[in-house]
Order: sequence, then C-alpha cells, then structure tokens
Amino acid sequence: MTEVTDLATKVGDRDPRVGLRAVAALRRLLEQLEAVQVRSARVQGWSWQEIAAELGVSRQAVHKKYGRR
Repeated sequence: MTEVTDLATKVGDRDPRVGLRAVAALRRLLEQLEAVQVRSARVQGWSWQEIAAELGVSRQAVHKKYGRR
C-alpha cells in the first residue's frame, strides 16, 4: 500500500513530469484492479448489466472491454 500512497503524493508534485508519471502509474493500477473485480463478479454469477451499473458505464462498454478475457 505504500506504493499507492507514494504515487498519490507524487500526483501533487510541482514538477509536472513527476505528477504525470504518477497519474499514469495509478491509471495502470486502477485498470488491473478493475479487471480483477470484474473477473470476480463474473465468477460469482453477476451479469454484465450488474457490473456495468456498479462501474457507471454501459453494459456494452464493459462487455466489450472484458468479454473476451
């Protein structure tokens, strides 16, 4: 968890290079976490519509992104 805390701190750095790198790293981490949770929901029998509702996106969007994995 310290890595996430460090990245969150760096997001506010005065040097845009440091801040932007931190934002990019957090984006990659978030994508990985989302994929894990979508997989977990599908294993537990959730529909694409239920997952989409929790993520605040359309069913089509979530299915397109994760349907073939």
